[in-house]
Amino acid sequence: MKKKILALLCLVLAVCCLFASCSGSAAMTMGTGGTAGTYYAFGGVLGQYITNKADIAVTVVSTDGSKANIQGIDAGDYQLATVQSDVMAYAWAGSNSFEEDGAIDSFRVVGGLYAEAVQLVTMDASITSVADLKGKSVSIGAPGSGVYFNAIDVLTAAGLSVDDINPQYQSFADSAEALKDHKIDAAFIVAGAPTPAITELATSTDAYLVPIDGDIADKVMASCPYYTAYNIPAGTYPGQDKDVTTVTVKATLIVSADASEDDVYALTAAIFDNIDAIAAEHGKGAELSLENATSGMSAPFHAGAAKYYAEKGIEVTSK
Repeated sequence: MKKKILALLCLVLAVCCLFASCSGSAAMTMGTGGTAGTYYAFGGVLGQYITNKADIAVTVVSTDGSKANIQGIDAGDYQLATVQSDVMAYAWAGSNSFEEDGAIDSFRVVGGLYAEAVQLVTMDASITSVADLKGKSVSIGAPGSGVYFNAIDVLTAAGLSVDDINPQYQSFADSAEALKDHKIDAAFIVAGAPTPAITELATSTDAYLVPIDGDIADKVMASCPYYTAYNIPAGTYPGQDKDVTTVTVKATLIVSADASEDDVYALTAAIFDNIDAIAAEHGKGAELSLENATSGMSAPFHAGAAKYYAEKGIEVTSK
């Protein structure tokens, strides 16, 4: 009897040790975006490298995008997230889409990732400039989303308002389907190019990108410091035979302020020590760099990320 009790105690001890060893590895959930956008696909690659190189089990989930991701971190649902740099600025300042709810400061920056181009896509041959959107049915993203404010900025620079168009509030995938079915005339899609939803659309239709350049681009960049000029090279999408100029914000990886310094240092290293390998798996990895990661941020970096960059000779503001 004593031997049976001893054996049972040993078994319980072994199970406890097993669970203890498993709990030694951190776990994080990463909010990304819709499955038809770049956030989800690239987030999956980043999650893989963080899991394998930093010993942090990352679960990547599809979400409604930047604002939902910031709110998700604030609620404790996510610990990592990809967001637009402009939406991040809104959250930190409590402006635009965060004006009603107030500022959120429960997140910190890990690093900038890649350019998110403001892409105006259409199948209507009469639309060759932003001004031609007047009187048209145009998807401008979900109300209060990053895409929505990007679209408003571009329309305003062209002398238009929401009242001058028939606005539709749709996701990337829904916009592509609506264009294909001729239910809308154009759509604003803000994501890294090539964007899966646009690639799929351009593969089966004569969809094309409308440039956002000249005075319109200049006005957008003058009004908002997080915009920069961007060139989408010819061949990015099927049927695109010339470069298309537009404006861009920056996809940024953020983390919960409550995450440990050691974990954030490790996940930052897992990404930026493996740039070439990540680039081989996803095209946006080619835009990863220490300069891109640390420039133009409107919110403070996490201490763990700041420690990594300091070792590379780059000082950033942390909190």
